[in-house]
Amino acid sequence: MALDLTPLRASRDYRLVWSGLLISEIGWQFTLVAVFIQTTALTGSAIAVGSTGLVWLAALVVGSLVGGSVLDSRDRRTLLMLAQVGFMAGSGVLLFGSLMGRPPLWLIYAGVAIVAGFSAIDGPTRSAMTPRLLGHELLPSAMALNQVVWNGTALVGPAIAALVIQRFGVSWAYGIDLVTYLAMLAAALMIRPMPPQEGVEVSTGWKAVREGFAYVRGSRLLRSTFVIDLIAMIFGMPRALFTFLIVSQFHRSPAAVGLLFGAPAVGALLGAVGSGWARGVRRQGDAVVVAVAGWGAAIAAFGVVGKNLWLGIAMLAVAGWADVVSAIYRSTILQVTVPDHLRGRLSGIHILVVTGGPRLGDFEAGGVAQLISPWFSVVSGGIACIVGAGVVALLYPELRRYRAPD
Repeated sequence: MALDLTPLRASRDYRLVWSGLLISEIGWQFTLVAVFIQTTALTGSAIAVGSTGLVWLAALVVGSLVGGSVLDSRDRRTLLMLAQVGFMAGSGVLLFGSLMGRPPLWLIYAGVAIVAGFSAIDGPTRSAMTPRLLGHELLPSAMALNQVVWNGTALVGPAIAALVIQRFGVSWAYGIDLVTYLAMLAAALMIRPMPPQEGVEVSTGWKAVREGFAYVRGSRLLRSTFVIDLIAMIFGMPRALFTFLIVSQFHRSPAAVGLLFGAPAVGALLGAVGSGWARGVRRQGDAVVVAVAGWGAAIAAFGVVGKNLWLGIAMLAVAGWADVVSAIYRSTILQVTVPDHLRGRLSGIHILVVTGGPRLGDFEAGGVAQLISPWFSVVSGGIACIVGAGVVALLYPELRRYRAPD
């Protein structure tokens, strides 16, 4: 059951990239919290704060289209270094604005957009590198190790960031983030070059982008993993309601809302740390279906626990555990089934789905809650996930039939 650390022992280059990711992701949590706090202080507007998510998504779409034109035709080590320089530029804009005292709101949005745009190069590049660094057998373990980074930093980073911002101000948070990107930049400098594979013609420009989306249209297996994740995130992501539920359902102070936000990350981190079994599962498509249905069941249960806050937190943790299982196998299926000369572009589309789904989920949850009630929004969304997982399993038998290669 213990986390499989074999990928870290098997590949020096993977170990360097993973370590760089761990440090830089902690820094990103500082910027994430600082942007929310600074925008709230400047405007006092929930719409202005929420618009940072829309800016992120819009910039990510643009970055994915631009990045998709070169991701598979350039040396991935070089692209990884370029992404870190871009991240540092975005953090630098935010740091400059914070030193101004009261920067214009558009400057904060600009910094967020720069970081989001370069994330469309960074994430797909790292994902596309992993199979060539480790081979297919260790991919589930590598995906679990990545989940440890993302969920561990999401759990610890905001708490540390809030303390730093309270004591020293947002400028320190942006400065810390800028410095942490040097870790990944150093890791990229130390690994071996990774040019496109010889003997394979790789398209560039708009043709490359079209080829990526054409591959998704032609692969029902890959498309099924995107569809089932969108169902889970659009219908079963109730985080936009946490600030309402903590008061109306659990009758607690608004200050306790952090418990709800942190609960899924706790479950996901525990799921990733205890994922040693994941490497031995061959029916990975079935595992995705079961995990998404489990996510929906846990979210629905969260909606019906009544005033029992700790039981609600436990259900959110179970949901986080199910989500990390789904993420491990969806990422593994993509990395194994997609040819190397397309892997960067398909990883970019995957990140669009993974990032865009929760944003759409926030809108769906808030809309249903406004029309009916927050309780109904949570419970109906969880049930919709269960039903949706079943429908995908019926409409896409390729997912149920998928087996991990020997």
